Amino acid sequence: MVVITGRPNRCTHDLREWIALLQQQGELVEVGAEVDPYLEVTEIVDRTVKARGPALLFRNVRGSSHPLLANQFGTERRMCVALGVDSLDTASDRLSELMTMQRPFGVAERIRGAARLRRLSESLPVVIEGNAPSQEIICEPNLDRLPIQHCWPGDAARFVTLPLVITKDPGTGRRNVGIYRMQKIDSRTCYVHWQIHKDGAQDWQAMGERLEVAVALGCDPITTYAASAPLPRDVDEFIVAGLLRGRAVDLVKATTVDLEVPARAEIVLEGYIQRQELGVEGPFGDHTGYYSPPEPFPVMHLTAMTMRRDAIYPSIVVGIPPAEDAWLCKATERIFLPMLRIAAPEIVDYDLPIAGAFQHCAIVSIRKSYPGQARKIMNVLWGSGLLSLLKCVVVVDHFVDVHDYEAVFFHVAANVDPARDTVLTVGPLDQLDHAADRHCLGGKLGIDGTHKIAGETNRPWPERITMSRDVAKLVDRRWPEYGIRDVTENGTPQRRRTLF
Repeated sequence: MVVITGRPNRCTHDLREWIALLQQQGELVEVGAEVDPYLEVTEIVDRTVKARGPALLFRNVRGSSHPLLANQFGTERRMCVALGVDSLDTASDRLSELMTMQRPFGVAERIRGAARLRRLSESLPVVIEGNAPSQEIICEPNLDRLPIQHCWPGDAARFVTLPLVITKDPGTGRRNVGIYRMQKIDSRTCYVHWQIHKDGAQDWQAMGERLEVAVALGCDPITTYAASAPLPRDVDEFIVAGLLRGRAVDLVKATTVDLEVPARAEIVLEGYIQRQELGVEGPFGDHTGYYSPPEPFPVMHLTAMTMRRDAIYPSIVVGIPPAEDAWLCKATERIFLPMLRIAAPEIVDYDLPIAGAFQHCAIVSIRKSYPGQARKIMNVLWGSGLLSLLKCVVVVDHFVDVHDYEAVFFHVAANVDPARDTVLTVGPLDQLDHAADRHCLGGKLGIDGTHKIAGETNRPWPERITMSRDVAKLVDRRWPEYGIRDVTENGTPQRRRTLF
């Protein structure tokens, strides 16, 4: 876990402030050499991400006059700086206080409740009048002007990989903002990859003859993060961005569709989709490490393109983990832990391994107090939002560090009787899961790696091995006398690593 000494700089207002902050923090490299958006940029970015290298601003992209920004979220430290927090664990504070608001009974509780409501009110997006930076240039739509990448050799075409796709529920008018990849068809049309479990797909399925769509490219990092977060359907992503920023997101009316768009975005695409107009999208080299297969998705027709002067195009490269999206997902893991505890207070911590592409596996630690509790937790996760797509849930005791995979493996190997402690069931799976026997539906595995108590086993459970504290303190105090230097660090005795 990265902890940044001293509070990071304030949250940034837009992508340009964010780039300036990355430069100030020594976290960005400007690449002046000409690079090709066909495969070459991906290879450069992929090597940099896996080496935990800097954000990259490509100033000279072949075929386009617009710079390309990549790897802005590619390390835990940059993700912390983006969110303006000391560690990802503290990023949940603003959201968790909203989710845990209760009726105030005392004076102090009422004061705190009023302060929370004020912060919520200050986080509501503001629609500004007049000219906005994102509309400095209004032009005919032309995707050929943008440095859109062809990421992997087997991709069907060029893909916009970091779009904030904005729609409204046709029935309620509720806004949704999500990151859904877009495959370029030609200069004025593209596919929108709305997976069946995502909110944007619900708007699409509920549409009449036409659904208006806007796409923001190049927002401040918190607004971009909020668009990626698996929020409940009725929660506005721009409000969440305002809560995390401590400042409302400014919006402006789009020029050709009845939608509001981020006023300080670098580029905005406006358009619509029509009912029953589908085309074959994909394949695309995805975050699963495999190509997602071709499937039918809707066609977006562009009606306008607006942008800032000298607009910067943002991109993200996904593929075999770890990729840049790892830290967007790790931020979500940390931010949503308090909300998960509302559903199951016995949860101590959880981990979504990067190597598991996040939707494949979860490790959960709990304070266990009754038989079958680990199975309850499996069902809590399989019934919670997009965690319902998890293929495997591993439950361990509260004293196990879920982020230490060796410790988790030890306890699973030591505590599990496969005939007793594994659960096999069937449920929804991610649309990108190529291993599923059926489309979006397949098997799920639960593993109870906790110690067993009465009602779960017919045998007495043994006691864990631990050294007495008095002896451990004695050895700490006397360590310099022993002359065993190869297991010390800066003169301090280091206890043998334990898996408990």
